[in-house]
Amino acid sequence: MNVKNITKKYKDYIIEKRRYFHMNPEPSFNEYNTSKVIQEELKNIGIPFEVFAKTGIIATIKGQNPGKTVLLRADMDALEVCEKNNVSYKSQKEGLMHACGHDGHIAMLLGAAHVLNEIKNDISGEIKLFFQPAEEIAKGAKAMIEESKIIDSIDAAFAIHLWQGVPVGKISLESGARMAAADLFSIKVKGKSGHGSMPHETIDAVVVASAIVMNLQHLVSRNTNPLDTLVVTVGKLTAGTRHNIIAGEALLEGTIRSFSDEVWKKVPEQIERVVKNTAAAYDAKVEINLVRATPPLVNNQDISDILKASAIKLYGEEVVTKYEKTPGGEDFAYFTQAVPGALAFVGIRNDEKGINSPHHNETFDMDEDALEIGANLYAQFAIDFLNSKK
Repeated sequence: MNVKNITKKYKDYIIEKRRYFHMNPEPSFNEYNTSKVIQEELKNIGIPFEVFAKTGIIATIKGQNPGKTVLLRADMDALEVCEKNNVSYKSQKEGLMHACGHDGHIAMLLGAAHVLNEIKNDISGEIKLFFQPAEEIAKGAKAMIEESKIIDSIDAAFAIHLWQGVPVGKISLESGARMAAADLFSIKVKGKSGHGSMPHETIDAVVVASAIVMNLQHLVSRNTNPLDTLVVTVGKLTAGTRHNIIAGEALLEGTIRSFSDEVWKKVPEQIERVVKNTAAAYDAKVEINLVRATPPLVNNQDISDILKASAIKLYGEEVVTKYEKTPGGEDFAYFTQAVPGALAFVGIRNDEKGINSPHHNETFDMDEDALEIGANLYAQFAIDFLNSKK
């Protein structure tokens, strides 16, 4: 079977769907119209499905013969961004925009659904099409996994992220760490307020908070192996009401990024130790709230090997490019933590067309030639994995 020849029939369909979803963006866990349209498309081609986590969809394509089960994932949610592109498919919802490529992910997986359904009698095993809500708030994958128990029934998982850092026509498929663990934290400092001229009668929450900011950096420079990566960022510090009043409370908010399981697993203990001991040195109290948004996303070697072979089968050796791992978070990591899996970066940047704005930017767009490439990769990988002995 020649996947590329079959996908060509659906190229215009895939672009049309991407533009529809781009014009009709919906925020995390509110992708109701998006989910409805996907369900209608699946019904039209006779692919059964179930709904989970309000808007998420798991569809099943069964091959003619028994075999393994592979999951293909696409995320669906948009961002709170006001689009500034002057294009015919501009967002029709003020303040909402598909500024990260999820509209393309949905369209590519729908295209692959058509292709795989058309050749299902030549397939051994099952393909799960996983349309996921709420990736942007790192809650959708976990919610669907917990509700559906899908992990128990799959042998491998694969996702695509359309990526502005990679030129159109190229694909990054490396094994190993690809996206970072993302932890979010808030730290409330409780001191004692008082007159700015009499600090000895107070516990200055601004001084305590400042010390915490500085001491947290020792986790990076003195507690973490220099060959590993750890980022600790305090992005917001709020304290005080007036220039001559010593603040009694302060609030710090930030994020932590890491790539290895070993580093990631140490984060809660390290944060608590540094923050509480720093506060104690000033006789202050603290409340710590740490949210583990996503674990590190690590591509399995065997899956990456199959994926690379699939890409070369489709487009030749020249399609493969190397791209450095990124400190952005991605909740597909909940799959790669549990089963052999991989995420591929499919290039969408085209400098000649002026398509090069970064993700989450109000002028973000994509070279739509990438959509056919992505749909082909979804379908070819599914076939090759189900036929593999790994």
